[in-house]
Amino acid sequence: MKVLVVDAGGRGNAIAHAFSRSDKVREVFVAPGNAGSEFFAKCKQARLNGKTVQSIRAIDEIVKFAKTADVDLVYIGPEEPLSLGLVDRLEEEGIPAVGPKKSATILEASKCWAKDFLAKIGVPIPKYENFDDADEAKEFVKETFSDGIVIKADGLAAGKGVYVCESVEEACRAIDEIMIHKKFGEAGNRIVIEERLRGIEVAFTAVSDGKNVKPFGHAKDYKRAFDSDDFEGLRDFYIGLTKKFYTRKEIEKLFKEGKLLNPNTGGMGAVSPHPAVSKEVEQKIMDLVVEPIVKKFKEYEGVEFKGVLYPVIMLVKENDELVPKVLEVNVRDCDPGAQAKLPRLETDIVEISMAIIEGELDSIDIKFSDDYCVAVCAVSGALKGREGLKPGYPADHYTNQPISGIEDAMNDAIIYANGIAKTNGYVTTGGRVLTVVGRDKTLEGARQKAYNALSKISFPGMRYRKAIGLDVPE
Repeated sequence: MKVLVVDAGGRGNAIAHAFSRSDKVREVFVAPGNAGSEFFAKCKQARLNGKTVQSIRAIDEIVKFAKTADVDLVYIGPEEPLSLGLVDRLEEEGIPAVGPKKSATILEASKCWAKDFLAKIGVPIPKYENFDDADEAKEFVKETFSDGIVIKADGLAAGKGVYVCESVEEACRAIDEIMIHKKFGEAGNRIVIEERLRGIEVAFTAVSDGKNVKPFGHAKDYKRAFDSDDFEGLRDFYIGLTKKFYTRKEIEKLFKEGKLLNPNTGGMGAVSPHPAVSKEVEQKIMDLVVEPIVKKFKEYEGVEFKGVLYPVIMLVKENDELVPKVLEVNVRDCDPGAQAKLPRLETDIVEISMAIIEGELDSIDIKFSDDYCVAVCAVSGALKGREGLKPGYPADHYTNQPISGIEDAMNDAIIYANGIAKTNGYVTTGGRVLTVVGRDKTLEGARQKAYNALSKISFPGMRYRKAIGLDVPE
């Protein structure tokens, strides 16, 4: 069997790695992929006429490659090609694909729509309001703010359109960034404002064939760019961002007063399984969240959801029990949660994929190893160059920086590449550069393996969080 994985980063390489472990698979192509797509046996970047596919949005190229290479199965990682109708196009060509059709991507493509839908079907969610006017949104914040508030861009924002705000001022700045300054373009035409829940956040995934649903693993995500005591990192970031000088003490004071954000990112690391999710909690999430979403979506919208469903859950204590409340819904696998989760997958991903496509998910058991995996992202941090000091991920950063130590680090951990290219050696091409995954019977053992491997890797401006795998507030 020949498989095509559509993705550009570390999640795609983790998916490709899972397919490479199947005896049923002869070749795995990744489009567009990156230089790390070829770290694993059977895996290579997809090429048309000697050139790699331009991007995850190059739908015509992806379909053309799938036909030209005569692939047997396509597995789509990110939300954007799904929302552009890639599954619909592939099915028109008779090519089996894992992922929801365009009409089902509304669950992720509009947070406002999804919140209204979840409220209608009775899935537990935070209190919320939708807005399309910035002034009205600010007035609402000023009238209702108590203990934190969350501002979200309505549309797709590559995992970066969420602001967890500790003050009215912070919330108003977030509204301005999204709705006035259009940081996320048209995705910020509307916003959701919701109460900030305090509890245990879970990146939970399930798979659906439109009728049946099965759990597909879970992870604890670390979204904040910096550890809460990394004032040197915050200082470099804000000097690069504002072009103003700060002392470490000034940064620490501003941060503790709630006047500086610890930026939200697409993810700085993850641990799987989530230490707080028992079998009982997993079943509760399936009963109260996943099954109602899939069944009611078909009932109300007339559309079957087929693929990976990823609700972000906050476990909130109510009457001495943990209640899962949905923060948002995604229609694809998590990132970087997938990099921590998929190395533990024991069931053949080909069998899972075909069961999703053929509507036979009830016929297979999905099993994960009891091992822990800790995934730590190495990112492009603050760096001074020709254009001055750039703040680094998740803001403006330098690329094309030489990377050393990848091959050496592979002796200790699994290396997935988020943004690298290979010329004479490996160089950086993005904000998130590498995801380094340690695996062990214990959580601490997995952490040690990940950080031991990271100590062997270097590139100018390299930065990573030290607390991935620890029980720290996010």
